[in-house]
Amino acid sequence: MERPSYLPSTLRPPRAQCLAVVMVGLPARGKTYISRKLARYLSWLGYQTRVFNVGAYRRERLGMKHTHEFFDPSNMEAESARRSMARAAMEDMLGWFREGGEVAIYDATNHTRDRRAMVRQGCERAGVPVLFVESICDDEAIIASTVREIKLNSPDYVGVDPDEAVQDFSARIAHYEQRYETLDASDGSFVKLINVGHELVLHDLRGDLPGRLVRVLMNLHIVPRPVWLTRHGESAYNVAKRVGGDADLTPRGERFAVRLTDFFNDHVIPGDDVQVWTSTLKRATQTARYLPSPLVTWRALDEIDAGIFDGMTYEEIKAQHPEEYARRQKDKLRYRYPRGESYEDVIQRLEPIIIELERQRSPTMVITHRAVLRCLYAYFLDQPPSSCTRLDVPLHTVIELTPNAYGCDEERVPLGDPVPEEV
Repeated sequence: MERPSYLPSTLRPPRAQCLAVVMVGLPARGKTYISRKLARYLSWLGYQTRVFNVGAYRRERLGMKHTHEFFDPSNMEAESARRSMARAAMEDMLGWFREGGEVAIYDATNHTRDRRAMVRQGCERAGVPVLFVESICDDEAIIASTVREIKLNSPDYVGVDPDEAVQDFSARIAHYEQRYETLDASDGSFVKLINVGHELVLHDLRGDLPGRLVRVLMNLHIVPRPVWLTRHGESAYNVAKRVGGDADLTPRGERFAVRLTDFFNDHVIPGDDVQVWTSTLKRATQTARYLPSPLVTWRALDEIDAGIFDGMTYEEIKAQHPEEYARRQKDKLRYRYPRGESYEDVIQRLEPIIIELERQRSPTMVITHRAVLRCLYAYFLDQPPSSCTRLDVPLHTVIELTPNAYGCDEERVPLGDPVPEEV
């Protein structure tokens, strides 16, 4: 039996699989970095995801400037205020779950068993399972870098002398160290991330979603490197405005392949172990044929499968299958070509590619297709899945992305001849 072309999302499990991811760790251990990475990944997969940052509640409700004395455990008035902010964030999180939220990330130190018990018991009463994620780091170089490059840019230290800020923040860390209690079996399900992924400790993990998150956590790192995303050069089907196919490059597409090689040689440092990934289709592998690095072809990078419409123009689809054309116009994200794929299907098959891109510590060039490139770009730029169908990813342009602590820096480099505007 032919599968219907317009089905609800199969990208993720039913809403019943909600989860509270509760961060644990001393200040300057990358908890907010990890929280944002997980939130970006889950949102891209289609989960309703939100980060609840207790520090943001403190700054919004109690003021922007707090010196280290505010975090001294012997300061009972401040301790009560900080606990009140933690509870406020938790209550907002539980209210969000009641409104249909699926995965919440509770970003705070949660450095004592008492504080973690408060969060866990609140979640359990609401029927929300908890996964603790503890970030442990004893590498002084990483800690110092985090303090100076990230924390000194936080609202807590706006206008403060950098050396004074470092001294104050180091004193804040020392206050937390006095009472810090690492996770153990009494906390329930947890993941310990040690020294930015050099070691992982897992305890009592259950279900598909925690397993997915572990795959992300085990590939986290802070090594800067560029990711170059580009479409193949112009193909004969681009000129004819036909969907899909496996056409060869046009002369204009061939010129782009040469200029892409020049770009590669200009940007790659000799000795770098550069990865070049392409789809299995001719127009992608032909675009990469002059590059001086070995190619890795991924079927997961192939263009969206247009099913029975493969090789047709959109005008032909509109004329011959007006109902299907109208369905696609109404909801391009979920519309599945008859015997083909939807954008949501593409996101699902790209998940292993994302995990591998996160794992890479060397420059990576990805040569692929418009729908696929839109989905990859949406992940790195933290765009919702609904944006994938309209993101601008023109031919003959390299999109250079450099992941950083809280997102990606982007630069677009046009190469080659201009091409006609696409449908």
